[in-house]
Amino acid sequence: MKKVLVANRGEIALRVLRTLKEMDIRSVAVYSEADRLSPHVRYADEAICLGPPPSSQSYLLGEKIIEEALKLGVDGIHPGYGFLSENAAFAEKVEKSGMTFIGPSVHSINIMGSKLAAKAAVKKYDIPMVPGVDHAIKDSKEGIEIADQIGYPVLIKASAGGGGKGMRVVEESGIFEEQMKMAVSEAESSFGDGAVFVEKYITAPRHIEIQVLCDNHGNSLHLFERECSIQRRHQKVIEEAPSAVLTDELREAMGKAAVMVAKSCDYSGAGTVEFLLDDNKFYFLEMNTRLQVEHPVTEMITGVDLVREQINVARGEKLSFKQEDLSINGHAIEVRVYAEDPSNNFLPDIGNLQKYSRPQGPGVRVDDGFEEGMDIPIYYDPMIAKLVVHADSRELAINRMKRAISEYNISGIKTTLDFAQWVMNHELFVKADLDTNFIAKHFNPEELVNSNQSTEDPEVIVSAFLAAHLLKTAATKSTTSDATTKAKSNWKSRK
Repeated sequence: MKKVLVANRGEIALRVLRTLKEMDIRSVAVYSEADRLSPHVRYADEAICLGPPPSSQSYLLGEKIIEEALKLGVDGIHPGYGFLSENAAFAEKVEKSGMTFIGPSVHSINIMGSKLAAKAAVKKYDIPMVPGVDHAIKDSKEGIEIADQIGYPVLIKASAGGGGKGMRVVEESGIFEEQMKMAVSEAESSFGDGAVFVEKYITAPRHIEIQVLCDNHGNSLHLFERECSIQRRHQKVIEEAPSAVLTDELREAMGKAAVMVAKSCDYSGAGTVEFLLDDNKFYFLEMNTRLQVEHPVTEMITGVDLVREQINVARGEKLSFKQEDLSINGHAIEVRVYAEDPSNNFLPDIGNLQKYSRPQGPGVRVDDGFEEGMDIPIYYDPMIAKLVVHADSRELAINRMKRAISEYNISGIKTTLDFAQWVMNHELFVKADLDTNFIAKHFNPEELVNSNQSTEDPEVIVSAFLAAHLLKTAATKSTTSDATTKAKSNWKSRK
């Protein structure tokens, strides 16, 4: 594999391109007109403009990407995450074109892309699953009967869902029909598939996911877990590895279960198996057949470059290490830096990065795709960067993250950095007393507003600046005459 096209944009495109360069593989970037000046475009050896800014006219044009890749003699296509990364039809077309899709097989994507198909596949492996049904319900009457059997609250979920779309929590039978209609409608508009099923809603679970790696020679292993319980609108915002609550026994059990899930669909490459953890009992949730946004925390604690492993597996190589070779080194935390306003229900914000300065120092990693002066486009996910830290312990990692957040200088748009700092300082987060409702239970937007007013009041800043300037001017005047005289006399003596 001598040339690889990265079918993505921004930070994940740049992340993959860097590993390609280290592997001495030539690279091709793709971009929309909105991303013409993006760092990933300049970094690649070659670049192709796909079209106008909307994804449907650029990054989702699978056939055009394949056509352009063939013209340039590309050997493989890495999809990153999002866009076409879990599109089985695209993966199949890549393979039929004679190029390599750097990801799992079409078979694996199809099975794990449907939550119902995934449930059916793992069922024979005796993996714990959330109480509910493993088939699409026909109508609200059937759904109510099922809900009455397993007990409220229940969750109506889209079979083809993801990112919290097509999901509705139902507390009682009286609103089931209405909520089901909304879930079906959202599923159809988001995924083109209105199939939904019902399962028990676990009210306060932790979200734990296991990173797996599999090759095409029958070797499968896991690289431990990531804690992803800090979420808003079913979207992760802060992740860490390892989890602070897993015992060695539970970690081993969940790791083995994750490997079995991967084997159930003949998985190949890097993937993630997600579980809900409730009172030390875990339940299979779903499998993501791609690289995860939060993969850096796993890389930090294991020392494994997951993108490199994906590429090696796609080239037909065996995994270069075994399960017993892996161990957890320290603790890592990732904060997703979004162009969002946490004080206004995390609404996306757009604008110009008037100032953009990354934090530095030991144990700090920033995966991003922006530079100072660039605009945040409205067409794509509002994530600016992933801020990752690594330290010897969780306590040190939290302190390092707080330091890194304080050094991250972004102006011109609102970001989630203040919110992330609030989480790092929260006593329950410090204690690792978490569940997926953490933000809903504990976050009060007024805390950020009040904090910003107290520290960023323009009048206070101006007054402080003027006071410092006056003091400096007075001190300068008192010493200028003497200093100038000495400087002149010294200059004359040197002459």
